[in-house]
Amino acid sequence: MSESITLTDAGFLPEDLLPDVSLLVTEDDEPLDNLPSEKQQKLLTETLYSSWNGPSNAQGFLAAANVGLFTTGKQPPIVPDVFLSLDVQIAENWWEKKHRSYFFWEFGKPPEVVIEIVSNREGNETGRKLLEYARMRVMYYIIFDPTQQLGGEILQMYELRGRQYIPTSEQWLTEVELGLCLWEGAYEGKRDVWLRWCDSEGNVIPTGAERAEQEREAKETALQRVERLAAQLRALGVEPGA
Repeated sequence: MSESITLTDAGFLPEDLLPDVSLLVTEDDEPLDNLPSEKQQKLLTETLYSSWNGPSNAQGFLAAANVGLFTTGKQPPIVPDVFLSLDVQIAENWWEKKHRSYFFWEFGKPPEVVIEIVSNREGNETGRKLLEYARMRVMYYIIFDPTQQLGGEILQMYELRGRQYIPTSEQWLTEVELGLCLWEGAYEGKRDVWLRWCDSEGNVIPTGAERAEQEREAKETALQRVERLAAQLRALGVEPGA
């Protein structure tokens, strides 16, 4: 019985009837990814923790890369490149196995957003994964295909309508209060076209380094304004601060 538990069931069953995570393979310790994908994953997760407070009325969020999503104890996980889940928190004892992955029966819900970064044609992003994420009830499914391996647009966005995904050209994710956009610029020394989170006006959510630079520039601009005003006062024979 415990191995066929669904998300709906989990909220009504005692802990001894939940899947036994000790039998699940939650990580294989054999990551193999490419440099562009690793940088892109970091850009998408780091900016949220550096410069985003989450949507209004949300109680925290979790953004992660290459972490398995387990819907039941019977099905193998699916591992998106990046996901975002609202109103959840990481457990205090996160090294305990039952907290190390995204178990739906522990978090009580699917993520709102999953993002796949395409580097070859082996991921089946528009086939099996599209069907799997819809079955999981993930609200938004994003495919970023920078080298157009799939033969379509660089950025493909889907929104769950009923039980299936509908392609959308709307880059603002209303239920998450975030947008996604393509941005050409340098990140960690590499200039490219990147997938970035943005606000409702299309302004990218800054990384920690970008935000620090913006604050430094703002301080310098304010200081220059004060110095110009002081020079104007002196020209009128008024000593600033006197």
